[in-house]
Amino acid sequence: MEFDLFTLLPLAAALFVFWKLRSVLGTRNGNERPPYDPYVGDERSDQDDSDNVVTLPGAKRRRDDEEVNAAEAAISKIAGKNKDLKQGLTAILSRDPAFEPDQFLGGAKMAYEMIVMGFADGDKRALKGLLSREVYENFVSAIDDRADRGEKVQASFVGLEKADIKAAELSKDEAQITVKFVSQMISATLDQNDEVVDGDLQEVAEVIDVWTFARPVKSRDPNWKLVATDD
Repeated sequence: MEFDLFTLLPLAAALFVFWKLRSVLGTRNGNERPPYDPYVGDERSDQDDSDNVVTLPGAKRRRDDEEVNAAEAAISKIAGKNKDLKQGLTAILSRDPAFEPDQFLGGAKMAYEMIVMGFADGDKRALKGLLSREVYENFVSAIDDRADRGEKVQASFVGLEKADIKAAELSKDEAQITVKFVSQMISATLDQNDEVVDGDLQEVAEVIDVWTFARPVKSRDPNWKLVATDD
């Protein structure tokens, strides 16, 4: 059998991205919603179930003082004059010396695109490992409702303009970090006749989401999960 190099290269790249994502996103309960759905409207969960997770490189190993100092410097840069944010990130670092805010943010950016597109495509399998149980159930409900209406979404993720950590806290033994995302998307909802009922297939729209990720700091599992969404 002959192998086409140009077919194998994208596959290798996709596998590499999946490997990098395989460990960054934890748990929480509440009234969480699916991500803002620019195609239909909005809506608003704990423990694993899955295989699709976003992990921070090196999250399992303990680091020396120099690396911890670097993490503290990164926290100061991210927090700026926001004392509450600095205090929250520092509290997480104190309980999890392997925590790296810059790498967490990088992983959160990749997870954001995967979740947004997974929700748009109705890809439950892709979503399962990135979401807490309640969030996953709410997403599935929204996807099923859309399918029951005979609607489908056509969407393109144009790019992520900005992602900033806005809040962080250590609640009992759970670390929680809230990130504000500003992205550009082209999306529209189509009915059974492929007529656009919402959105625009030609227009690039700005989407703003505020998402909270969490993980238990005592857990040996380094994965974070999406536990709450807002827009």
